[in-house]
Amino acid sequence: MPALDSRNQTDQATKAREALEQAVDCREPISLEEVVSEAALQTRVDKKFLLAPQQFTALSERLGEKFKVMQIDGLRTFRYESVYFDTEDFDQYRAHRQGRRRRYKVRSRTYADTGLSMFEIKTKGLRGATVKHRIQQDLHRSGELTEENLQFLESVLLSEYGQGVPELQPVLDSSYTRATFVNPIDSERLTCDVELGYANSKTHINGPDLIVVETKSADGRGAADRALAELGIREVSMSKYCIGVALLNPHLPANRWSRLLQQNFVPDPSLS
Repeated sequence: MPALDSRNQTDQATKAREALEQAVDCREPISLEEVVSEAALQTRVDKKFLLAPQQFTALSERLGEKFKVMQIDGLRTFRYESVYFDTEDFDQYRAHRQGRRRRYKVRSRTYADTGLSMFEIKTKGLRGATVKHRIQQDLHRSGELTEENLQFLESVLLSEYGQGVPELQPVLDSSYTRATFVNPIDSERLTCDVELGYANSKTHINGPDLIVVETKSADGRGAADRALAELGIREVSMSKYCIGVALLNPHLPANRWSRLLQQNFVPDPSLS
């Protein structure tokens, strides 16, 4: 698949990026080591929200000083690049659309600014909690299903669901710029993504000038969840993977996200 180019995304997402940069500039930093040791939520309740830049600014102000921003080597926003794997018939996309309990996502994630690359499987645990399983991988093989990755995937699927590994292939490239807010007191995180981009072997589509906010807490009722509720901002049913697949493969059913797609994710033909 072609590498995603962030230059066009930056041009289109100026207001969202500016709102994000303003929010991170005024906060105390927290190191990656502190994030891992104090707020390592591998099992958590995730909620997603789609905010306009002015809504995000209001949220940042309401959060107060309890949230710090992750900083690595002086950087506070980071470019994420992911490759998602699915079957030829998009079985896991369909499982997510249908809300099946035994569903999972398989991806390779590269932190472009640090050179770290991870192979990850996200499964659904008890009561709908998301469980992330991950191992580090060779940066230069980040878009491949290596033997080590397949063995790890096999062990996870067998342990979680008693299933074997289907035949998988890369189906989607995804990229975005992220800042991570952390409340070290109760292990709550808030990830904030701008400049979304999706690509497959034929098409490249940019996302809207909005901020995708995801709260990650132990019970789904963290300080950020409460602040969003106070602002009247409702949770959205949104998977960046499923949105990307639906945009790039219009023949697939996407009724679960049709309103969200129509209102916010309008492909720009000039980027194809």
